Amino acid sequence: MTPPRRALAQRRRAALIAAGAMVSIVAVAVALAWLLFVGLPRWYGGPAKVVAAAPPTVPVPTGRKIKARLFYVADDGSGLTSVEQEVPYGEGIAGQAKEIVTAQIAPVAEPLLSAVPPGTTLRALFVTAHGDAYVDLSREFVTAHPGGSLDELLTVYTIINALTVNLPAVSGVQLLVDGKEVDTLAGHVDLRRPLAKNLTWVQ
Repeated sequence: MTPPRRALAQRRRAALIAAGAMVSIVAVAVALAWLLFVGLPRWYGGPAKVVAAAPPTVPVPTGRKIKARLFYVADDGSGLTSVEQEVPYGEGIAGQAKEIVTAQIAPVAEPLLSAVPPGTTLRALFVTAHGDAYVDLSREFVTAHPGGSLDELLTVYTIINALTVNLPAVSGVQLLVDGKEVDTLAGHVDLRRPLAKNLTWVQ
């Protein structure tokens, strides 16, 4: 074989070897692709399914209201006056009593004037089977009170009347402070037992 023919044959052989190598590489790539995208998912149960988490359940407020008579200091400061307002609906007697007291002790805007000392909050409330409500108020009920017999009467009967007037099932109310029984609020009204409704101070 002449040198030119020998060189041509060598080039053809190199080209065939390169082509074979390319075919082998392509075959390996195809096999790997099949293994990754078809074989493995099929063997292991298919691709993992993404399950969206359910959104948390948020209680939807009903917005139900009832009308209640709440009590505030009269214009001349010598008694109480009643105002009809809407308050949230509460489940059961104790639940409704809590809503009424919460509304009664809440801060008010002029021209209303609350007889309840500022900062007073409701800590707890329960009603017995005999109709006595026990209302546990924060210490501000005592520490922030201005004192004086008239102011004490108006403060005490603001809460007692708010419950007994609006809830016929409540016949008496005992006021507690910071989880404890107290003898009096400011030295004039005996708070050691449940007190009944008294509209003497309502104009």
